[in-house]
Amino acid sequence: MGAGLFISFEGVDGAGKTTQVNLLADYLRALGREVVVTREPGGTALGTQIRAMLLTTNPDEEISPRTEALLFAADRAQHVSEVIRPALERGAVVITDRYLDSSLAYQSGGRELTADDIRTLSMWATNNLLPARTYLLDIDPRASHTRLEHAEDRMESAGDDFQQRTRTAFLELAAVQPQRFCVIDAQQSVGEIAALICDDVANLLE
Repeated sequence: MGAGLFISFEGVDGAGKTTQVNLLADYLRALGREVVVTREPGGTALGTQIRAMLLTTNPDEEISPRTEALLFAADRAQHVSEVIRPALERGAVVITDRYLDSSLAYQSGGRELTADDIRTLSMWATNNLLPARTYLLDIDPRASHTRLEHAEDRMESAGDDFQQRTRTAFLELAAVQPQRFCVIDAQQSVGEIAALICDDVANLLE
C-alpha cells in the first residue's frame, strides 16, 4: 500500500474548483488509486450542520468574526479526524474542495482577523496537517461570479470588494509557500487546466 496523498483546491467562488476536483478524481481512479473527494465546510455529518450555520443568511443575526473562525475550525478539526487522516493512513488520495487557505483568505483577507490568528487556530484544529499540493485556481471575481449557477450564499454575496480582497489574499498565501501552491490561470479551458493538474499530480505520485 502506497503512502496517501493530500491535495486541496482553492480559489474564489466560481473559479471552477468543483469541476477540476471531479476530473482529477476520475483521472486518479483510472490509475487504480482509491480517491476520497471531500469539501469544507461540510465534509462530515457534523460539518454539514456547521456549514448550514455558516452559510445560511439570517438578516437578524450577525456572526461575529471570532465565532465564524471557531466554527470553521471546528468543522476542519472534525473533517481531518473523521475523513482525511484515516484515508491518508490507508494510502488513499484525498482531494478537498477548500481547506485552511480558504479560512486564511476569506477570514483574514475579508473579515479583518489577522492571518496569524486564523493559521494558529487551523493548525491546532488539524494537528498541523497541510496538503502536499494546493491548486489555486486564480480568476478575477468579476469573471468568476458570472459562472455561479446557484443562489449566492452568505460568503458569495459579501460584495465585490470582499471577493477582490480574498483573491489578493490567496495570491499572497501562494507567494509565501511556493513549494506547496500551484497557481493556475482559471480563465483557461477546463481541459487545459485539467491537463496541467493531472501532469503535476502524476509527478507527485512518483
